[in-house]
Amino acid sequence: MEGQALIFLICITTFLIERSVAGIFDVTCYGAFGDGVHDDTQAFKQVWRAACSDENPSILIPSEKSFLVGPITFQGPCKSANIHLQLLGSIVAPKDPVAWTGVAGLFINGSGTINGNGQRWWDTPSRTRVNGTCTKPTVVQFNYCNGLRLNGIKLVNSSRDHIILTYNKGVTISNIHISAPNYSRNTDGIDIFFSRQVQIRDSIIQTGDDCIGINTGCSDINITGIRCGPGHGISIGSLGPNNTFANVENVYITNCHLEDTQNGVRIKTWQGGSGYARSIHFENINLKNVENPIIIDQNYCNSVHSCQPQVSAVKVSNVTYKKIYGTTSSKLAIKMNCSNSTACTNVELENIYITSVEPGKKIFATCNNVKGKASSNSPHVSCLSQ
Repeated sequence: MEGQALIFLICITTFLIERSVAGIFDVTCYGAFGDGVHDDTQAFKQVWRAACSDENPSILIPSEKSFLVGPITFQGPCKSANIHLQLLGSIVAPKDPVAWTGVAGLFINGSGTINGNGQRWWDTPSRTRVNGTCTKPTVVQFNYCNGLRLNGIKLVNSSRDHIILTYNKGVTISNIHISAPNYSRNTDGIDIFFSRQVQIRDSIIQTGDDCIGINTGCSDINITGIRCGPGHGISIGSLGPNNTFANVENVYITNCHLEDTQNGVRIKTWQGGSGYARSIHFENINLKNVENPIIIDQNYCNSVHSCQPQVSAVKVSNVTYKKIYGTTSSKLAIKMNCSNSTACTNVELENIYITSVEPGKKIFATCNNVKGKASSNSPHVSCLSQ
């Protein structure tokens, strides 16, 4: 398996929601110390087993305590159709990266903190891969968690992605705070794969990579009210690596603020891929000191070596950019580099107003094989073809 999760829950028929319940399962009553020194993993396993067998459970992780939790999996189905897990204290990962081998996770909501202790991983890049397999753990991963609601928690310093969503439907994430230093590589805030009907709103994400990444298999994604930065912006992709098929559609990214980010709103696909990215809408995006505000890159390559040119490409179509305004640190505010063999089509830019952070400095837009229309934009976008 590529990648591991510090906290990971497989939800089969169990839906976790916020509600008032009678039965309280306090982890300290199951042997958890909460002192940040003793290993509380077994206590967490025991409290889950007990709660999973109850008809009306609520799991409590109390405030003013720090729980050291290693490899753990919370798995359904459970006796109750609804489980409320309230995080008020902190969950901390082991500091030694070796202790994270085989880590799997936890499904949690509340107002506490999950600390991934990623510094040692950032300091040991030679250990990010073993025998070709990524060994950096993710802080939280949710698989098959239909109806997931995640609210109010803080996640800090993951060694890589902070939250991964895979094969989920009907997810709402709100009022969370994700933070890692801007020098921490690959510390994406939220990565979404093979999921639909996902809403992420009213949250702060500050990382060393994408604040939010929307990847293959995703549809009906709504992102609004996000404050992103530092980081690499909000991205669709990367799509189609290693000549794979990708599909993303019906994505709405609105009312977001991006500050001190490498990119603003970005679509990135690999050469050689196939499939589509379509019906993607960016609107009411505020930018402050963003290096690449608007980007479509169909020649994406993150290899240390150059990527060989290929003919096949993921088809990008029906993309709108409206009411995007603010400042950039680059002379190219708009860069749309589409495949030479497969044009990006039905791309629309309207009411774009971006200026340089340096007063009076002129900025530009550039396009390659992009078809669409543009109106009321600054910089002027003259490179689109009908």
